[in-house]
Amino acid sequence: MNKHILLLPLLASLALAACDNESHTLVQNGPDDPMGEALKNAPAVQLPPAITASKAYRCKDSSVIHLDWLADNKGANFRTTRDGVPTQLKPDADGKPPFVAEGYSLAGSAEAASVTLARPGIASQSCKG
Repeated sequence: MNKHILLLPLLASLALAACDNESHTLVQNGPDDPMGEALKNAPAVQLPPAITASKAYRCKDSSVIHLDWLADNKGANFRTTRDGVPTQLKPDADGKPPFVAEGYSLAGSAEAASVTLARPGIASQSCKG
């Protein structure tokens, strides 16, 4: 048992001897970043608006729609199923409703009890939350 304890320092010194003894130079500013100048001149990144509310609505034709209302009145994401691919409906140039996309029109807000939705192939109808 004592022989094993005496071998431990010897093994530790062998492990340290195997380490890289090459000198390393640390430079405070480091090498030039090849994209540094491009990043400094890049425009600010605008994040997509946050979802403030997700609601399901039952329409007059008994269909169910799902709307994710976006922050700052930036629009809504429309889906026909809960996990479906969203269609982003955006406000007009003035930033005011109705929210539109090609063939779609949505009037209402996240706080309203009902919305009015028109979509391709389906006439405008009221939907209640």
